[in-house]
Amino acid sequence: MPERGPSEEALVLSAVVIVGAQFGDEGKGKVTNFLAAKADMVVRHQGGANAGHTVVVGERTFKLHLIPSGILYPGKLSVIANGVVVDPEDLVAEMDYLEAEGIRLDGLRISTQAHLVMPYHKRLDALQEGRRGESRIGTTLRGIGPAYTDKAGRIGIRVGQLLQPREFRALVHRQVAEKNRIFVDAGEEPDDPDTVADRYLALGERLRPYIVNTPALINDALDKEQNVLFEGAQGTLLDIDHGTYPYVTSSNPVAGGACIGAGVGPTRIDQVYGVLKAYTSRVGDGPFPTELSGDLAHEIRERGQEYGTTTGRPRRVGWLDGVALRQAARVNGMTGVAVTRLDVLDGLPTLQIATRYRLPDGSVTTDFPDDLETLAAAEPEYAVTPGWDAPTTDARRLEDLPAAARHYLDRIGEITGVPVVLVSVGAERARTIVTGTLF
Repeated sequence: MPERGPSEEALVLSAVVIVGAQFGDEGKGKVTNFLAAKADMVVRHQGGANAGHTVVVGERTFKLHLIPSGILYPGKLSVIANGVVVDPEDLVAEMDYLEAEGIRLDGLRISTQAHLVMPYHKRLDALQEGRRGESRIGTTLRGIGPAYTDKAGRIGIRVGQLLQPREFRALVHRQVAEKNRIFVDAGEEPDDPDTVADRYLALGERLRPYIVNTPALINDALDKEQNVLFEGAQGTLLDIDHGTYPYVTSSNPVAGGACIGAGVGPTRIDQVYGVLKAYTSRVGDGPFPTELSGDLAHEIRERGQEYGTTTGRPRRVGWLDGVALRQAARVNGMTGVAVTRLDVLDGLPTLQIATRYRLPDGSVTTDFPDDLETLAAAEPEYAVTPGWDAPTTDARRLEDLPAAARHYLDRIGEITGVPVVLVSVGAERARTIVTGTLF
C-alpha cells in the first residue's frame, strides 16, 4: 500500500490529463502515482512497452512499462486504453512481476480495441533501424512503430481478436505471409504462422479476464462524476505531429491524444498538467539545442540517474529549454506545470535557461522551429540564474525552498504562462510540494 503523501486531502480530481512537456522521462510516473491517491481510474492512452515509469513507494521501487501506476493502489481501476499498442508477452511478464511483488491485478482492464505488437513487428523494427545507418532514429526496437504502421494501414490485429481463435489464426497467417516476403528478401529466416498464433492465443487466455470495452468503461466513470486521470508515455517533443520529426515516437503523447486514445470527447477534460524536469534530457538521436557535454553533463546524469527505465540507455542531458516548454504549453493547452527533479540541481553555482534561439540567418525567435534543419542549427540564448547551496529534498512547502530555487520555479511559470502546481524534490512520493489547490 503506497504511503500517504503530503496534501493528499487537497486533491479533488475530475478528468485530468498528465503530459510530458519535454522529450519524455520527465517523471510522469511519480506525478501520476501521487495524483492517483484521489483517482477512481487511471488510464494509459498511447504508446507501448517502449516507455517506462519508475515509481518509488516507501522503500520499494516499481518499474512499469504498460500498466498504469494506479495499479499500486488497491481498489482503483487501471486501464490500458485503445490507443496503446500491446505486446502480450511484455504485458504478461509485467503482470507476473507485479503479482510476485504482492500487487493485486483485479483493477486491470485492457481495451478490446488496442492493437497488438506481434513478433514480426519487432523483427521489422530492427531491420528498418539497421538499414537507416547513420540516419537511425534510435528506436527501442520494441516493434512500436511497425505496429502503429499496420494500425494506420488497416491491417493490424487487435487485442479483442485474441479471444476469437479462428479469426485470429487466419489474420496471423495472412500477415506472416506478407512480412515473410520482406524477411526472405533481406536474407532472413521466415516466421512460422502457427507458432506465432499458438503462443499469442495462450497469452490471450491469460489476459481474457481483463479484456473489456474500455471507452464505454471510461465514459461511464465520467458520467458518474468519478475521478479519472489520463497518463501517456514519452513527451510532447516526441509527438509524431508536433515533435522533432522523424526523431519521434509513432503516436500522440500530447493532451489531445488522450481523447482519441481513450475514447472521450475533448469537452470532458478539465485540466492538463505538463510534467517537466528542472533540466532537460533526451534518449536516442535527434536535435537537442540545450544539450550539455563533459563533466557537467556527467554530473547531472549521475545525480539524476538518467538511464532509461526500459532500455537502460544513458540519457543525454542539457539545460532547461524555455523555447520548447513554451511550445509544449501551447500545444497541450496546459493549465499547470509539475516540476520534477529540482533536487538534482542542488549545489550548482549557476543555472541557465534557454529563452530564445538564434537562427542561421541571424534572426532570433521564441517559437520552436517547425523543421528539423533549422532546429538542428539553432543556437540557444540563455538567461543565467543563481543556483542554491541548501538541499531541497526535505522541503514540503514552497517556503521551505531556498529563495533561488523559488525564483527558478517562478521563471518556469513565466516562460510557460501557467502556474507551477507541484514540485518534486526526490523520488519518494512524500518528497512532493503541492503549491495550492491542484484541481
